[in-house]
Amino acid sequence: MASLEVPANVPLPEEDAEQLHKAFKGWGTNEGMIISILAHRNATQRSFIRDVYAANYNKDLLKELDKELSGDFERAVMLWTFGPAERDAYLAKESTKMFTKDNWVLVEIACTRSALEFLSAKQAYQSRYKTSLEEDVAYHTSGDIRKLLLPLVSTFRYDGDEVNMTLARSEAKILHKKIEEKAYADDDLIRILTTRSKAQIGATLNHFNNSFGTSITKFLKEYSGNEYVQLLKAVIKCFTYPEKYFEKVLRQAINKLGTDEWGLTRVVTTRAEVDMERIKEEYLRRNSVPLDRAIAKDTHGDYEDILLALLGHDHA
Repeated sequence: MASLEVPANVPLPEEDAEQLHKAFKGWGTNEGMIISILAHRNATQRSFIRDVYAANYNKDLLKELDKELSGDFERAVMLWTFGPAERDAYLAKESTKMFTKDNWVLVEIACTRSALEFLSAKQAYQSRYKTSLEEDVAYHTSGDIRKLLLPLVSTFRYDGDEVNMTLARSEAKILHKKIEEKAYADDDLIRILTTRSKAQIGATLNHFNNSFGTSITKFLKEYSGNEYVQLLKAVIKCFTYPEKYFEKVLRQAINKLGTDEWGLTRVVTTRAEVDMERIKEEYLRRNSVPLDRAIAKDTHGDYEDILLALLGHDHA
């Protein structure tokens, strides 16, 4: 096994695996030990811990966690312990099932991951579920929503910074014309948003703002009750200002009558190693309350402890 370079203050995977094994033994599980280890290890370190645990104890760490933990705390620990591609595959599968269907999560994964990250998630999906994400999305959606989501999850986008300004100008005009006509499911509108690179879409939307004096999402605002139009807005927000998109998911999860723990857990576990600092800044700016304080007020026990640990997660 390749040696993992870890800072001097982080124990070796063998030691972490041993401590986790001890945390599961005896009458009660030591949840504090689980948090103190897993919440302070990065994705590579967590992967090594899983490998070592399997080699030394002939058991799957994820299955052990599933057996020993429960409720929202279990879900947070499990999602965090997954590798990023594996986690996205799991979230995408949940989003295409009959009773946990969630088109927003599919948009989130397709539009906020890099092209290679999303490709890895789709490979993990096939490996784990023996179907493709594309066929499941096609099967579980219909109409305009299928027309938008299927190309969105099928595209392998160019991920670089090169931008064609002439194209940006012409496609900004196309978008404006289609939106003026309220042709929100137009083939060209969908083609532009589902196939162009993030940099190209950013340039096109800047031209849109400059040429027409307002953002594309303002044009879509009056259709707030239409799920398709809301998904279209989410696509645009995820490409252009992911931190604003995730802030809104967190705000709605926390402010809901009875917290939406699934939304809260998903955002914290998927963004802790990506852009959580920007999301925290956006949350504070929008709500005048720090995110950690809002979460502490709304959650309790081990579940609260792991979320707060991940919010202060240091990317060792």
